[in-house]
Amino acid sequence: MLELKPNCECCDRDLPPDSAEARICSFECTFCRTCAETRLPGGHCPNCGGDLVKRPVRPADRLVRFPASTERFIKAHEFCG
Repeated sequence: MLELKPNCECCDRDLPPDSAEARICSFECTFCRTCAETRLPGGHCPNCGGDLVKRPVRPADRLVRFPASTERFIKAHEFCG
């Protein structure tokens, strides 16, 4: 099950579980659409080099039993200055 991280690792923008703006790689590194498309080289994850794709939305009724993560994660990347 995806962790559904609450923020962009680059700019710290809020990305709620139902956000259509969230992008993830296969390791679940999480970025907003803006950072993925404008700051990260080739739209790839700066951590693993993998593709960043639209994060699926977990239905609201499932969030009750399987809540999204609340732990924020920010990593200093040369592209996120």
